[in-house]
Amino acid sequence: QVHLAESGGGLVQPGGSLTLSCVVSGVKVDAYVVGWFREAPGKEREGVSCIKINDGRTYYSDSVKGRFTISRDNTKNTVFLQMNSLEPDDTGVYYCGGDEQSPKPMCALVAAEDWGQGIQVTVSS
Repeated sequence: QVHLAESGGGLVQPGGSLTLSCVVSGVKVDAYVVGWFREAPGKEREGVSCIKINDGRTYYSDSVKGRFTISRDNTKNTVFLQMNSLEPDDTGVYYCGGDEQSPKPMCALVAAEDWGQGIQVTVSS
């Protein structure tokens, strides 16, 4: 059974940094794409960044490009999202999602098959 578990959320001031972690289990990780998605109050879920585990190909939404960095540690089946220069508009529930497809369509279409429970990120002074 697939299981994705997020950690690392919290409250941070504008301009600050935060790192999210997603531990993946129950899948053949090498064939998997893992992504970070977020849902702001009153808005639809959107893809933030996705990474293909075996070759490291990545996708970033325009809103986070240059500020967020996605990476993976294959030895620990963990995907990270380093978030810098955080803005109030980055506030929301962040979900880890996964599927066996390419990073760009999975992120752009919010098309993950498997989901974590979500974790709150609040950017506020």
